[in-house]
Amino acid sequence: MRIALRVAEKSFSRIPRTKYTLSAREFNLKLGEQTKIMGILNLTPDSFSGDGLLAKKNDVKRNVDFAQGLISQGADIIDIGGESTRPGSFQISEKEEAARIIPTVTVLSKRIKVPISVDTYKEAVANKALDAGASIVNNIMGTKVTKPFLRHVKNYNAAIVLMHIRGTPGTMQKRIFYKDLVGEILGELRMAVEKCLEAGIKATRIIVDPGIGFGKTAAHNLEIIERLCEFRSLDKPILIGTSRKSFIGKILNNGMSDRLIGTTATVCASILRGAHIVRVHDVKEIKEAALMSDAIINVN
Repeated sequence: MRIALRVAEKSFSRIPRTKYTLSAREFNLKLGEQTKIMGILNLTPDSFSGDGLLAKKNDVKRNVDFAQGLISQGADIIDIGGESTRPGSFQISEKEEAARIIPTVTVLSKRIKVPISVDTYKEAVANKALDAGASIVNNIMGTKVTKPFLRHVKNYNAAIVLMHIRGTPGTMQKRIFYKDLVGEILGELRMAVEKCLEAGIKATRIIVDPGIGFGKTAAHNLEIIERLCEFRSLDKPILIGTSRKSFIGKILNNGMSDRLIGTTATVCASILRGAHIVRVHDVKEIKEAALMSDAIINVN
């Protein structure tokens, strides 16, 4: 009995990460063998993470240089955001968000050879970004995504990240309650995936994200990471975004500028539980941690 139990435990711990090919316009990313790094280019002056310095002047050349620096450090995808989605934040207009990001997307799409992701849930902004050369739309309202939004993604043969959220950024951290945390998140993501497929988006263009910190407590975030392997049931690549988030600061009692080690721990744990893509600020350091985690996963 004890021998059988040890064999079962070993077999479970050695479940390989599912391999996918993600199609995003002209790009085809192999996922599963090596973790992909999504580097954050934040053009939001009021970001939670304190990295919105680029947005204060919104110098396109400076933004492009910053993105190219992320790529040289190991970023496989550049994710550009123009609206803060920190807890308690308020929505800005489509015009203002587009003005922040579209000039950079337009120039950057001609300079780099990795996919550009735009972090937006607004249909008009997504459409302009795709027209400017973006390949992925990272929608934090993924479980509430609309049919017109999906039509734009389909028409451009782009990929989409469906992220789970309860409420809106302004309300999501109020009255948080789940009867079955992972079960409910899985159910809502599954319905969002089905909506994409019904809209004609190919299965190879869909990514899921459980939404760390979006309508979740610190305890919820930890549970999601610990149970991330259960998200394999969606049969889609898994993206995880823990970088510099408040639950890390709460656990470690660290400020925003001192969360790299905590972020690294959450990233490694997520990779070992099946994450394919990690969205981070500190690309160089996380790239090294991801390579080590991948080496452990890929031991013969």
